Amino acid sequence: MSNYANLPAPTPEGGLNRYLQEIRKFPMLEPEEEYMLAKRWVEQEDSESAHKMVTSHLRLAAKIAMGYRGYGLPQAEVISEANVGLMQAVKRFDPEKGFRLATYAMWWIRASIQEYILRSWSLVKLGTTSAQKKLFFNLRKAKARIGALEEGDLRPENVKRIATDLGVTEDEVISMNRRMSGGDASLNATVGSEGEGTMQWQDWLEDEDADQAADYAEKDEMDARRELLADAMDVLNERERDILVQRRLSEETITLEDLSGQYDVSRERIRQIEVRAFEKLQKRMRELAAEKGMLTSA
Repeated sequence: MSNYANLPAPTPEGGLNRYLQEIRKFPMLEPEEEYMLAKRWVEQEDSESAHKMVTSHLRLAAKIAMGYRGYGLPQAEVISEANVGLMQAVKRFDPEKGFRLATYAMWWIRASIQEYILRSWSLVKLGTTSAQKKLFFNLRKAKARIGALEEGDLRPENVKRIATDLGVTEDEVISMNRRMSGGDASLNATVGSEGEGTMQWQDWLEDEDADQAADYAEKDEMDARRELLADAMDVLNERERDILVQRRLSEETITLEDLSGQYDVSRERIRQIEVRAFEKLQKRMRELAAEKGMLTSA
């Protein structure tokens, strides 16, 4: 998407204050306007429509990025990564699916930020287990939930509870907590130049209906849905899985025509397999959600 260079960009020189003020100038889109812009992008690759969709959601990207400000990384870079995720979401957004861009974009924004954090933190390498990555991204929340706000090492009873909740060993909790100590310097950092007063970064993005507890619950739901999706994929045979992944879950989706060539069947047959695979996947996800006592609309 060529318009990325035309987006406002947070820089250490310009300051986050200026950036956050600038992105608030972009109007939010009404559902009908968003739909028409998305249709023009999908059908005509109209870059101006895509640009409007991106700029109208820059506040969402920045707000999500603020939730990751405790990892000791430059906030401007985290926001830039969030914007990359937003661009990817707009690029792939299908207005015919029946949901708003913001709902779809949150997944891509968070994934982009998390990938950046994992690349940047040497303690989380490619070979790290999924449980350790979960610990990395959830330790602060787990500590807050049980009121473990003490500096330095955690008390043994808190270590044990966090380890149980997150499915890791007590040694891993202790080690991760020590490695991440000192990374909270930016939590209460302020914006605002002399004469403007000072505010915490998140204050600039606060919506009237903002609810941090809801944000946490939303992230938990997203993580749970990812786990459900991974488990439910087992219900598909090899061809169904390959077609569904290439059509709906890959970064670069493939056309029906290309897949018909790969499998030497008609485009309509590929479409039928894709639809059937998606229905099977949804059904299995609902079954798994029921087994785990989760509420889901998947």
